[in-house]
Amino acid sequence: MILNLFANITPIYFLYLLYGASFLFLGVSIAAKDMKGSDLKLGESLWLLSSFGFLHGAHAWLELGTWIEGHHLTYQQIVTGQAVSAGLLMLSFLCLMQFGTSLLKAVDHRHIWKFKASIPACLFFLWLLYLLHHGLLFNMQFLKRADIGARYTFGFVGGLLTAYGLIAYAREIGPMSRKVSQRLHYAGITFLLYAFFAGIFASGFTMPLVPVPIELLRGVTAVLITYFISQALNIFDIETRQKSEQQARLLVQAEKLSSLGQLAAGIAHEINNPLTNASLGIQTLKQRFGNEGTDKDILERLETIERNIDRASLIAQELLQFSRRGEAHFLPLNINNAIKGSLTLLQYKLHTISLVQDLEPVPEAMGDLVKLEQVFINTISNSLEAMPEGGQLSIASTVKNGMIEVRITDTGCGVAPDNQSRVFEPFFTTKDVGSGTGLGLSVSYGIIKQHLGFIELSSEPGKGTTVTIRIPAKESYEKDTYC
Repeated sequence: MILNLFANITPIYFLYLLYGASFLFLGVSIAAKDMKGSDLKLGESLWLLSSFGFLHGAHAWLELGTWIEGHHLTYQQIVTGQAVSAGLLMLSFLCLMQFGTSLLKAVDHRHIWKFKASIPACLFFLWLLYLLHHGLLFNMQFLKRADIGARYTFGFVGGLLTAYGLIAYAREIGPMSRKVSQRLHYAGITFLLYAFFAGIFASGFTMPLVPVPIELLRGVTAVLITYFISQALNIFDIETRQKSEQQARLLVQAEKLSSLGQLAAGIAHEINNPLTNASLGIQTLKQRFGNEGTDKDILERLETIERNIDRASLIAQELLQFSRRGEAHFLPLNINNAIKGSLTLLQYKLHTISLVQDLEPVPEAMGDLVKLEQVFINTISNSLEAMPEGGQLSIASTVKNGMIEVRITDTGCGVAPDNQSRVFEPFFTTKDVGSGTGLGLSVSYGIIKQHLGFIELSSEPGKGTTVTIRIPAKESYEKDTYC
C-alpha cells in the first residue's frame, strides 16, 4: 500500500513533501526549545511562528495527499479536503502576520504598531471583496480563488512584516551575538523572497527569467527559513549562559559589598563626629560675627565652609546607609505607586524630558515603599543625568513568572561595555570628581536584594541604557520566605 502511494508521487509532489516537512520541522524546533524565563523579545512571539510552521506544513501535506489519492476520493471528499486545506492556509498566514507585527511592536516603538489589530480586519475585507467579485458559489473554483486571495492578502503582507521584523530584531540582538544576528538577518531576507513566491505567484507558475516551477523556489525558501531560524534559536542558550555568568558576578559583588560595608561604617562614624563639631562651631561663629557687624566677605566664607561640611556630612550619611542598609519595614504595596511617587519628587527635573509610561496592572508586592522609592529615584536620576540636553525616558511595569518587572530606559549617552559590570560597585562612578559618590546604584542593589529581587543594567553607548528591576509578587515572596 505504501509502495503504491509513493509510486504515484511525481517530482512536483516531492517538492510539496519537502515543503511541508520543512515547515513542520520549523514548528517542532521552536516548540521543543526551552524559553522559560527568557527576557528576549523574540521569545514572546515565537509561538506564533511555530504555529505557522505546523499549520502551513499540515496544509501542504493535506493538499499533497488530496492530489495523490484524488482518483480514489469522491467529489465531496475532495471539496472537503480542499476546504480544510484552505482554512489551514488562512490560519497559517494569519499566525505569520501576527508574528511579524508582534515582533515589530516589540522592536519598533512607533505608535503605528499600536493599531496592529486593524491589519487583519482590513486584509479580511480585501479578501472578501476578491471573493465577492468572482461569486460565492461554494465549489472547487471558489476554494481555489479563496486560496489565491489568502496568498495575495495575508500571505504576502505576513511575509513582508515578518521579514522586516526579523531584520530589525537582528540589528538589536547584534551586541549579544553577532552570529545569531546574521542568522536572523538571513531569515528575514529569505522571508522576503517567500512573501513573493508564496504570496504573489500561484501554484503551477513558472518564473520567466528562471525557468523553474514556483514550487521549487518555495521549497528552497522553506528549507532556508527553517535552517536560519533553528540556528538562531541558540540565542536562548547564550542568554542562559550570560545570566549564569551575571549571577556569579553578582555573588562576588555581594561578598565585596559585605566587606566594604564594615569598612564604610567605621569610616562614616569617624567622619561624622568631627563634622558635627565643626558644623556647630561654624554656626556659633556666624551668629557671633553676624551680631558684631563683621565684614560681609567673612560671613560668605563661613557659609561656604558650612556648605562643604554639609556636603561631607551627606557623603558620610550615604556611607552609613550603604553599610547598614537599614531595617526594612515590609508591607503590601503596589509597585506602580512607588514609581509614581518617585516621578512626583523628580518632577522638577523632567521639563526637558519626554516621559513615556507603560504601567500595566500588577499584583501587590511585599516591600518597603520608602526604600523602593529611593531605588527608583536613584535610577531615574542617573537616567536624567545621562540626558543633559533632553531625551526620552520610558518606564514600564509588567508581570513575568511571578516576578514584578520594572524597566527604566533612557536615550542618553549610555555606559561603556567595560564599565557595565562595575556599575553596582560602591564608589564607582563615571561622573566628574565631586559630582557623585558612586553609591546610588550600590545602595539600590542592596535594597533590591533585601526584597529578594534582582537589578540589572544593559546599555549601548550613544543609544541609551535600560535598568531592569525584578521583585517577587506577594504570593511568590511569601512562598520563598516560609517554604
